[in-house]
Amino acid sequence: MKRTIATLALAALAAGALAPPAAATPAPGSPGLGDPLFPDLGNGGYDVRHYDVSFDFTPVTYDFTATVTISATAVQDLSSFNLDTDGHVIDSVTVDGRPATWALAQGRTGQELTVTPAEPVKEHRPFTATLTLHGNGKAPRSGLTGWRFGPDGGFAAAAQASRADTFFPVNDHPSDKATWTFRVKVPDGYVATANGELAAKEGDVWRFEEREPMPPELLGLAVVKGTYLYGTGPHGLPLRHVVPQGQEGTYAPIAAETAGQLEWAEARFGRFPFSTYGVHIYPGYTDALENQTLSLFGTGWFTRPTYSNTMVHELVHQWFGDSVTPATWQDAWLNEGPAVFYAAVWAEEQGGQPLADKMRTVYGKLDEVRAKDGPPGRPKGLGGYNIYDGGALVLYALRQEIGERDFDRVMRRWVQRNKDGNASTEDFITHAVKTTHRPGLDAFLRAWLFGENNPPLEIP
Repeated sequence: MKRTIATLALAALAAGALAPPAAATPAPGSPGLGDPLFPDLGNGGYDVRHYDVSFDFTPVTYDFTATVTISATAVQDLSSFNLDTDGHVIDSVTVDGRPATWALAQGRTGQELTVTPAEPVKEHRPFTATLTLHGNGKAPRSGLTGWRFGPDGGFAAAAQASRADTFFPVNDHPSDKATWTFRVKVPDGYVATANGELAAKEGDVWRFEEREPMPPELLGLAVVKGTYLYGTGPHGLPLRHVVPQGQEGTYAPIAAETAGQLEWAEARFGRFPFSTYGVHIYPGYTDALENQTLSLFGTGWFTRPTYSNTMVHELVHQWFGDSVTPATWQDAWLNEGPAVFYAAVWAEEQGGQPLADKMRTVYGKLDEVRAKDGPPGRPKGLGGYNIYDGGALVLYALRQEIGERDFDRVMRRWVQRNKDGNASTEDFITHAVKTTHRPGLDAFLRAWLFGENNPPLEIP
């Protein structure tokens, strides 16, 4: 048969298609994920699926030992990979049961732990890394610490935004969510807490299972002198709370309010996204934080008549921030905006400040804040008025623009469609437009989220 140039070319292409692909050269995973606010947080090259943490803490001295087994999947051929850590002594590292070498270097937010396995890890392959370590809760850290100490000699974790690495090595970015097992060893007279359900208590070891994905920054680990209180929420949801030992009479009625708050929130967002919930009230903490399934509160909140507003704020976070987690820290208004907005709605319904009055005040302040700290959807840092109250004002303006019925649909479907995942500001804009089919809504939201000045708004 005569072979033309064309047939020869096709034969060559076919031969190339049948040839095995060239092997990729293993390369180190990146020591950061390029987050717009914290570029060095997190690590590239792998995706964590599960953390198994054994933690043995000695109260009063604050010494601890830990073993962490990280089950992950490589997303490239890995010659080495990094973990975020800060303030521990690493005793040993293995990858798939074989000894690995490791090195510590200083990073911007903590230390970078570089692990080099005995053999490179191939792309798409699952692997496990097991690390043993020891340290002291009060040892110096490179930056802020996630440890909060109380008068009982114990501690509670307040790791947001980047301080889970002060407890043990993690991939510390909200985009890498995983399931968790905690085994916490504590002495007599103390109790342990962690995220998820208390699955077993075997002697002095408490085992907790967090079966829904969680980023490290929502860590709820604690060893305290506390008392567990139990209740039942909507549709039989198990509730467990931890209050200071000896103060059960003071805090049991407060913890019991959670069931009614859950009913209020479920009427707006749908079923609670996790298998349990509760509050941890601790005298060693002065703030309030939405640790997944177990919100943490300082005792000082409950001397204020408006404490339930703060409880609702952290409860709303279980949907907005915990279940639906921001893709990057620059998307943090998606956490704080809804929490502030719905806590203000709750406050108004309880006879507190009218929502319109609060939003009028925010509107008057936000232009100056935009110029200094950035607009709500593009902040220059975390923790600012632009993210919290400014984010709430964006939602208030959206409700004014599309009406309460469509607004409720947008917010409810947002948490349902993105449950257990990550989402960005761009995702929210697309979602709102597709849910309402309203012309001009894309430009409306972009002006509010990214504009240098507040767009016009009528507040009745």
